[in-house]
Amino acid sequence: MGVVMTPDFWIDLLKIIMINIVLSGDNAVVIALASRSLPAQQQKQAIIFGSVGAIVLRIILTFFAVVLLEQPYLKLVGAALLLWIGIGLLKGDDDDGELEGHSNLIAAIRTIVVADLVMSLDNVIGVAAAAKGNLLLLVLGLVISIPLIIFGSTLILKLMNRFPIIITAGAALLGWVAGEMAISDPAVKTWFGDIGEHHIAHWLVPALGAVIVVVVGKWLASRGAEGDEKAAAS
Repeated sequence: MGVVMTPDFWIDLLKIIMINIVLSGDNAVVIALASRSLPAQQQKQAIIFGSVGAIVLRIILTFFAVVLLEQPYLKLVGAALLLWIGIGLLKGDDDDGELEGHSNLIAAIRTIVVADLVMSLDNVIGVAAAAKGNLLLLVLGLVISIPLIIFGSTLILKLMNRFPIIITAGAALLGWVAGEMAISDPAVKTWFGDIGEHHIAHWLVPALGAVIVVVVGKWLASRGAEGDEKAAAS
Protein backbone atom coordinates (compact mmCIF):
# COMPACT_ATOMS: atom_id res chain seq x y z
CA MET A 1 0.00 0.00 0.00
CA GLY A 2 2.94 2.27 0.68
CA VAL A 3 3.92 2.09 -2.98
CA VAL A 4 0.58 3.60 -3.99
CA MET A 5 1.25 6.69 -1.89
CA THR A 6 4.58 7.49 -3.52
CA PRO A 7 4.89 10.28 -6.11
CA ASP A 8 6.57 7.87 -8.54
CA PHE A 9 3.47 5.65 -8.56
CA TRP A 10 1.18 8.53 -9.54
CA ILE A 11 3.63 9.83 -12.11
CA ASP A 12 3.85 6.41 -13.75
CA LEU A 13 0.05 6.04 -13.63
CA LEU A 14 -0.31 9.42 -15.35
CA LYS A 15 2.12 8.27 -18.04
CA ILE A 16 0.03 5.15 -18.71
CA ILE A 17 -3.19 7.18 -18.87
CA MET A 18 -1.61 9.65 -21.32
CA ILE A 19 -0.33 6.82 -23.49
CA ASN A 20 -3.84 5.36 -23.64
CA ILE A 21 -5.37 8.77 -24.47
CA VAL A 22 -3.00 9.10 -27.41
CA LEU A 23 -3.66 5.54 -28.56
CA SER A 24 -7.44 5.62 -28.09
CA GLY A 25 -8.00 7.44 -31.38
CA ASP A 26 -7.45 4.37 -33.57
CA ASN A 27 -9.50 2.16 -31.27
CA ALA A 28 -12.38 4.65 -31.14
CA VAL A 29 -12.47 4.66 -34.95
CA VAL A 30 -12.64 0.85 -35.06
CA ILE A 31 -15.45 0.73 -32.47
CA ALA A 32 -17.46 3.41 -34.26
CA LEU A 33 -17.00 1.75 -37.65
CA ALA A 34 -17.95 -1.70 -36.40
CA SER A 35 -21.12 -0.53 -34.62
CA ARG A 36 -22.36 2.11 -37.05
CA SER A 37 -25.03 -0.13 -38.68
CA LEU A 38 -26.56 -1.39 -35.44
CA PRO A 39 -29.73 0.00 -33.83
CA ALA A 40 -29.07 2.72 -31.25
CA GLN A 41 -29.48 0.41 -28.25
CA GLN A 42 -27.18 -2.24 -29.71
CA GLN A 43 -24.63 0.43 -30.62
CA LYS A 44 -24.28 1.22 -26.92
CA GLN A 45 -23.96 -2.48 -26.06
CA ALA A 46 -21.35 -3.07 -28.78
CA ILE A 47 -19.32 -0.06 -27.62
CA ILE A 48 -19.37 -1.10 -23.95
CA PHE A 49 -18.80 -4.85 -24.35
CA GLY A 50 -16.35 -4.42 -27.22
CA SER A 51 -14.31 -1.84 -25.31
CA VAL A 52 -14.19 -3.89 -22.11
CA GLY A 53 -13.26 -7.05 -24.00
CA ALA A 54 -10.55 -5.19 -25.90
CA ILE A 55 -9.05 -3.76 -22.70
CA VAL A 56 -9.00 -7.18 -21.00
CA LEU A 57 -7.21 -8.68 -23.99
CA ARG A 58 -4.79 -5.75 -24.06
CA ILE A 59 -3.91 -6.33 -20.39
CA ILE A 60 -3.15 -9.98 -21.15
CA LEU A 61 -1.19 -9.09 -24.27
CA THR A 62 0.91 -6.49 -22.47
CA PHE A 63 2.37 -9.16 -20.20
CA PHE A 64 3.72 -10.98 -23.25
CA ALA A 65 4.43 -7.92 -25.42
CA VAL A 66 8.20 -7.88 -25.30
CA VAL A 67 8.55 -11.57 -26.15
CA LEU A 68 5.83 -11.52 -28.80
CA LEU A 69 7.10 -8.51 -30.72
CA GLU A 70 10.62 -9.90 -30.87
CA GLN A 71 9.31 -12.73 -33.04
CA PRO A 72 9.56 -12.15 -36.79
CA TYR A 73 6.47 -12.25 -39.02
CA LEU A 74 3.99 -11.60 -36.17
CA LYS A 75 3.46 -7.96 -37.13
CA LEU A 76 3.15 -8.94 -40.81
CA VAL A 77 0.34 -11.34 -39.93
CA GLY A 78 -1.30 -8.65 -37.79
CA ALA A 79 -1.00 -6.10 -40.59
CA ALA A 80 -2.70 -8.48 -43.05
CA LEU A 81 -5.52 -9.08 -40.58
CA LEU A 82 -5.95 -5.35 -40.04
CA LEU A 83 -6.16 -4.75 -43.81
CA TRP A 84 -8.85 -7.42 -44.03
CA ILE A 85 -10.82 -5.83 -41.19
CA GLY A 86 -10.58 -2.37 -42.76
CA ILE A 87 -11.77 -3.62 -46.15
CA GLY A 88 -14.63 -5.54 -44.55
CA LEU A 89 -15.80 -2.51 -42.60
CA LEU A 90 -15.68 -0.27 -45.67
CA LYS A 91 -17.48 -2.63 -48.04
CA GLY A 92 -20.16 -3.30 -45.43
CA ASP A 93 -20.31 -6.90 -44.31
CA ASP A 94 -23.26 -6.20 -42.04
CA ASP A 95 -26.05 -7.49 -44.34
CA ASP A 96 -28.61 -5.85 -42.10
CA GLY A 97 -31.58 -7.26 -43.94
CA GLU A 98 -30.44 -10.86 -43.67
CA LEU A 99 -28.96 -11.07 -40.19
CA GLU A 100 -30.79 -10.85 -36.90
CA GLY A 101 -29.91 -8.02 -34.52
CA HIS A 102 -28.22 -10.39 -32.10
CA SER A 103 -25.93 -11.74 -34.82
CA ASN A 104 -24.97 -8.23 -35.87
CA LEU A 105 -24.20 -7.27 -32.29
CA ILE A 106 -21.96 -10.30 -31.76
CA ALA A 107 -20.21 -9.65 -35.07
CA ALA A 108 -19.59 -6.01 -34.12
CA ILE A 109 -18.18 -6.95 -30.72
CA ARG A 110 -15.95 -9.58 -32.33
CA THR A 111 -14.64 -7.07 -34.88
CA ILE A 112 -13.92 -4.51 -32.15
CA VAL A 113 -12.03 -7.01 -29.98
CA VAL A 114 -10.00 -8.52 -32.84
CA ALA A 115 -9.11 -5.14 -34.37
CA ASP A 116 -8.07 -3.69 -31.02
CA LEU A 117 -5.99 -6.79 -30.28
CA VAL A 118 -4.16 -6.49 -33.60
CA MET A 119 -3.61 -2.74 -33.27
CA SER A 120 -2.40 -3.15 -29.70
CA LEU A 121 0.58 -5.21 -30.84
CA ASP A 122 2.31 -1.99 -31.79
CA ASN A 123 1.64 0.04 -28.65
CA VAL A 124 1.52 -2.23 -25.59
CA ILE A 125 5.28 -2.03 -25.17
CA GLY A 126 4.92 1.64 -24.27
CA VAL A 127 2.33 0.83 -21.62
CA ALA A 128 4.40 -2.04 -20.24
CA ALA A 129 7.47 0.18 -20.04
CA ALA A 130 5.56 2.89 -18.18
CA ALA A 131 4.21 0.32 -15.70
CA LYS A 132 7.77 -0.91 -14.96
CA GLY A 133 6.51 -4.35 -14.04
CA ASN A 134 3.95 -3.03 -11.53
CA LEU A 135 0.77 -5.10 -12.02
CA LEU A 136 -1.43 -2.61 -10.14
CA LEU A 137 -0.20 0.25 -12.30
CA LEU A 138 -0.80 -1.72 -15.47
CA VAL A 139 -4.35 -2.74 -14.59
CA LEU A 140 -5.34 0.71 -13.23
CA GLY A 141 -3.97 2.51 -16.28
CA LEU A 142 -5.77 0.28 -18.74
CA VAL A 143 -9.04 0.24 -16.80
CA ILE A 144 -9.06 4.05 -16.67
CA SER A 145 -8.69 4.07 -20.45
CA ILE A 146 -12.04 2.27 -20.92
CA PRO A 147 -14.25 5.39 -20.52
CA LEU A 148 -11.82 7.35 -22.71
CA ILE A 149 -12.26 4.86 -25.55
CA ILE A 150 -16.03 4.60 -25.04
CA PHE A 151 -16.46 8.40 -25.09
CA GLY A 152 -14.24 8.75 -28.16
CA SER A 153 -16.09 6.06 -30.11
CA THR A 154 -19.50 7.50 -29.20
CA LEU A 155 -18.43 10.95 -30.43
CA ILE A 156 -17.04 9.56 -33.70
CA LEU A 157 -20.21 7.51 -34.22
CA LYS A 158 -22.34 10.67 -34.04
CA LEU A 159 -20.05 12.43 -36.51
CA MET A 160 -20.25 9.45 -38.90
CA ASN A 161 -24.02 9.76 -39.07
CA ARG A 162 -23.65 13.39 -40.14
CA PHE A 163 -20.53 13.05 -42.32
CA PRO A 164 -20.28 9.61 -44.04
CA ILE A 165 -16.84 10.51 -45.45
CA ILE A 166 -15.49 9.79 -41.97
CA ILE A 167 -16.22 6.09 -42.59
CA THR A 168 -13.86 6.08 -45.57
CA ALA A 169 -11.26 8.06 -43.63
CA GLY A 170 -11.51 5.64 -40.71
CA ALA A 171 -11.04 2.61 -42.95
CA ALA A 172 -8.04 4.32 -44.57
CA LEU A 173 -6.60 4.91 -41.11
CA LEU A 174 -6.74 1.16 -40.42
CA GLY A 175 -4.83 0.57 -43.65
CA TRP A 176 -2.24 3.16 -42.62
CA VAL A 177 -1.75 1.51 -39.22
CA ALA A 178 -1.40 -1.87 -40.95
CA GLY A 179 1.38 -0.44 -43.13
CA GLU A 180 3.17 1.00 -40.09
CA MET A 181 2.93 -2.35 -38.36
CA ALA A 182 4.28 -4.27 -41.37
CA ILE A 183 7.31 -2.00 -41.90
CA SER A 184 8.34 -2.40 -38.24
CA ASP A 185 8.33 -6.20 -38.28
CA PRO A 186 11.73 -7.71 -37.36
CA ALA A 187 11.59 -9.85 -40.52
CA VAL A 188 11.61 -6.69 -42.67
CA LYS A 189 14.94 -5.68 -41.12
CA THR A 190 16.29 -9.12 -41.99
CA TRP A 191 15.23 -8.73 -45.61
CA PHE A 192 16.08 -5.08 -46.25
CA GLY A 193 18.42 -4.12 -43.41
CA ASP A 194 17.77 -1.47 -40.78
CA ILE A 195 15.46 1.10 -42.40
CA GLY A 196 15.91 4.48 -40.72
CA GLU A 197 12.84 6.22 -39.33
CA HIS A 198 13.19 9.00 -41.93
CA HIS A 199 13.32 6.55 -44.85
CA ILE A 200 10.65 7.03 -47.51
CA ALA A 201 9.34 3.52 -46.79
CA HIS A 202 8.03 4.69 -43.40
CA TRP A 203 5.33 6.75 -45.08
CA LEU A 204 5.11 4.99 -48.44
CA VAL A 205 4.14 1.58 -47.00
CA PRO A 206 1.44 2.98 -44.66
CA ALA A 207 0.09 5.11 -47.52
CA LEU A 208 -0.06 2.00 -49.71
CA GLY A 209 -1.99 0.20 -46.98
CA ALA A 210 -4.52 3.04 -46.80
CA VAL A 211 -4.96 3.03 -50.58
CA ILE A 212 -5.43 -0.75 -50.68
CA VAL A 213 -8.17 -0.64 -48.04
CA VAL A 214 -10.09 2.21 -49.71
CA VAL A 215 -9.76 0.95 -53.30
CA VAL A 216 -10.52 -2.70 -52.58
CA GLY A 217 -13.24 -1.87 -50.05
CA LYS A 218 -15.00 0.55 -52.43
CA TRP A 219 -14.69 -1.92 -55.32
CA LEU A 220 -16.20 -4.76 -53.31
CA ALA A 221 -18.93 -2.43 -52.03
CA SER A 222 -19.84 -1.45 -55.60
CA ARG A 223 -19.93 -5.10 -56.67
CA GLY A 224 -22.19 -5.89 -53.74
CA ALA A 225 -24.52 -3.05 -54.69
CA GLU A 226 -24.69 -4.27 -58.28
CA GLY A 227 -25.49 -7.77 -57.05
CA ASP A 228 -28.30 -6.44 -54.88
CA GLU A 229 -29.77 -4.50 -57.81
CA LYS A 230 -29.70 -7.57 -60.03
CA ALA A 231 -31.28 -9.70 -57.33
CA ALA A 232 -34.02 -7.11 -56.82
CA ALA A 233 -34.65 -6.86 -60.57
CA SER A 234 -35.03 -10.62 -60.93
